[in-house]
Amino acid sequence: MVAAVVAVEGEARATARSRFMHMLRVVVALVLFGTSVAGQDSSVDTFFREFGDQWVRRSPNLATSTRYFTGREQDRLERRLTPQSDEFAQEQRDLAQRGLTRLRGFDRAKMSESQRVSADLLAWQLQTTVDGDRYRDYSFPLEQFGGANVTIPNSLTVTHPMRTARDAENYVVRLREVRARVREALNAARSRANRGFIPPTFILASTLTQMRQFVGTPPAQNPLVTSFAERASTITELTAVERDRLRARAEEIVRSQVYPQWTEAIRFLESLLPRSTDDAGLWRFPRGEEAYAYHLRRFTTTNLTAEQIHAIGLQQVARIEKQMDDILRTLGRTEGSVKDRIARLRNDLSYPLTEDGRQQIMADIDRFIRDAEQRAERQFDRRPKAPVIAQPYPRFREATAAASYTAPPLDGSRPGIFQMPLRPDQMTKFGLRTLVYHETIPGHHFQIALAGEDPSLPKFRQARVFGTISAVTEGWALYAERLAAESGWYEGDPEGLLGQLDDELFRARRLVVDTGLHAMKWTRQQAVDYGIDVSEVERYVVNPGQACSYMIGQLKIIELRDRAGKALGAKFSEREFHNVVLSLGAVPLELLERAVDAYIAGART
Repeated sequence: MVAAVVAVEGEARATARSRFMHMLRVVVALVLFGTSVAGQDSSVDTFFREFGDQWVRRSPNLATSTRYFTGREQDRLERRLTPQSDEFAQEQRDLAQRGLTRLRGFDRAKMSESQRVSADLLAWQLQTTVDGDRYRDYSFPLEQFGGANVTIPNSLTVTHPMRTARDAENYVVRLREVRARVREALNAARSRANRGFIPPTFILASTLTQMRQFVGTPPAQNPLVTSFAERASTITELTAVERDRLRARAEEIVRSQVYPQWTEAIRFLESLLPRSTDDAGLWRFPRGEEAYAYHLRRFTTTNLTAEQIHAIGLQQVARIEKQMDDILRTLGRTEGSVKDRIARLRNDLSYPLTEDGRQQIMADIDRFIRDAEQRAERQFDRRPKAPVIAQPYPRFREATAAASYTAPPLDGSRPGIFQMPLRPDQMTKFGLRTLVYHETIPGHHFQIALAGEDPSLPKFRQARVFGTISAVTEGWALYAERLAAESGWYEGDPEGLLGQLDDELFRARRLVVDTGLHAMKWTRQQAVDYGIDVSEVERYVVNPGQACSYMIGQLKIIELRDRAGKALGAKFSEREFHNVVLSLGAVPLELLERAVDAYIAGART
């Protein structure tokens, strides 16, 4: 009888707990996402939709990658490539300013909390665009990591849809625009160079190596042709004759238009070499310190100075290296620095540098993704419907590309895509699981694909129309790596746990190196000697501040989780905390903090 009474009381408590959690979810939804119509200002929703539409219409690449529109309008945009001219950038800046002016005209008191979050996010993004225009010269239009020579081929080979005969026809039409778009980027590069804004010698060299490789094969073997042929072969409504006709047309465009324009750009970059130096950071330019402070604000969404971020990095490096040293000693690896011991372990776990080795690493990545899917089912309430797949980068990008994630489009016509650069330094099992968790599950794929599938968010937030927020996007992915370790995903795998810690150490070193390069006059060699690969260092040179977003964002998410746990005690649910963070999508850290504080207040009642 006593046992029965205890069981009944336990069921009652469980029922009460269940009701409480249900009410909590309702409260969080109402506070954060405005699921109730009461208190909403429909006019601001109209503005969000119309202004987002206007912005996307100006960027065919964005419209294509997100499948933002439907019907004839989407089809029209999928036959275009986004302009690369300075005039286009100025028009974009002016549009952002007009959007800010209109946004300030809405009465915040009449908005729901969800609308206020969207308005604050949009205001932050548009102001960042306006502020950044004064530093446009500090970014070179042709470079090895994010220049037009990279983004244009990526838009065609990765994000262009290829499911229907019309898609194949549109691809070839877009291909005809490559020459004009690269010419625009080349003209903008000439303008920068005439004003003294020239990349470092080693950046020019890396870019030239990449661009020469791109045109170093017969046109039939260029990725713009081979990718098209491979993807078009799956379109059943295309006859073999039609496929061959379109492939031949793509090959002819590459031969007669793309290669000559690439060659002209190569000659121009070669002409800059005598005028370039090895000075790496933004400090080398007039107002360089001011420009770097802007980029730190843009990417970390904080007002932390370069000196403060540098100090944080040094503290985190010391903490993580101590943890790694302890694990290495348990494995009998006691000789040398942590850096040296990890280098030997990385080498010991290398894949063969052969075609078989390339197939092995991609098969292991697929296996890790499927395993992560099963583990995540037990830990997350919110998981995207869209699948995620992995594929290697095309050979011409291997030397300079970083592992990356491309989100599914809004219509679900393509999965999320994790791209892996299969160059020698990346061909190792060491840290591979952690990289997969970062880029796919429960990292980028969970956060970005979930936002795209959430109908409660304005479309501009679903599609990240005005850009991502690196501090939360990359911060979440780095947090996801830590979460996997905390949750026992590396149980019985000390080398795997070392890989997770090494990845976190890498992000801590980035804080030191990025600030070192751009604010403290570090050379590229100093950055390499500190423990960062050459291709990564060169990435930071052309993309200042972005490398700082990862750990600054991760530390903030951990801080907020700890705050919620301390405030709520037994009422704290890590799953609910993750629901709050993931449901918000990508926002500045200040807005994330506001949402978590609202969750804490709601859970306390």
